[in-house]
Amino acid sequence: MSNFKHEFLNKLQNCQRSISRALALPAACLLCGQLSRHGLCPACHADLPHLPHALCPRCALPTPDGGLCGACLQAPPAFDASFAALRYAGIAEHLIPAAKFGGRWHVLPLLAQVLLHRLPVTPEVDAIVPLPLHPARLRERGYNQATEIATPLARAFRLPLRHDLLQRHKNTEHQARLTQAARHGNVRGAFTATPAARGLRIALVDDVMTSGASLDAAARALKRAGAAHVEAWVLARTL
Repeated sequence: MSNFKHEFLNKLQNCQRSISRALALPAACLLCGQLSRHGLCPACHADLPHLPHALCPRCALPTPDGGLCGACLQAPPAFDASFAALRYAGIAEHLIPAAKFGGRWHVLPLLAQVLLHRLPVTPEVDAIVPLPLHPARLRERGYNQATEIATPLARAFRLPLRHDLLQRHKNTEHQARLTQAARHGNVRGAFTATPAARGLRIALVDDVMTSGASLDAAARALKRAGAAHVEAWVLARTL
């Protein structure tokens, strides 16, 4: 073996050993800074405002027995089911806006792991669709928080992540700035879906569901395009 080749192989092996050591080192907990291999240490994970398991299957609001809530019995949303991991309160109420508006997008894949454990082991969906931002909002923010949540979920379930099925063509006012009553009007007609959605069972992913207006408008667009079933997957639910 030539000296050059021998030196090259030694450098390659040293590099591989360095990478292996770096991957083996524990990372710091996102919240308390203690060593943790999973982004959140067990104590901080337990401190998150987890939702109870008895939730309305349609809108993910707590109900006494896990049955449909009164609002969904009277006026069900366009989406067929909802899954949420956290109450939008406490730590979650600080972490999610920091990720969404403060550029700390790396928080979102970690929180997606919390949502992963609240989802069915084998979801009955064909594709995962992040709730899209308007192109102007995407340029302003630099990333779509829904995509950062949806990407690890699509990888975990080995499902396609589809950006082509739904577009947001209306640059609406921030929902958080509006009253509950104004939110549905703000997003009415904001989304269009493509014919490729026909017959598909779709999981719509977003960070927070408050009134559900944005997810409802997106689900309506997908249903108009022929989607067979639409679920809402969100990190947090406002109660």
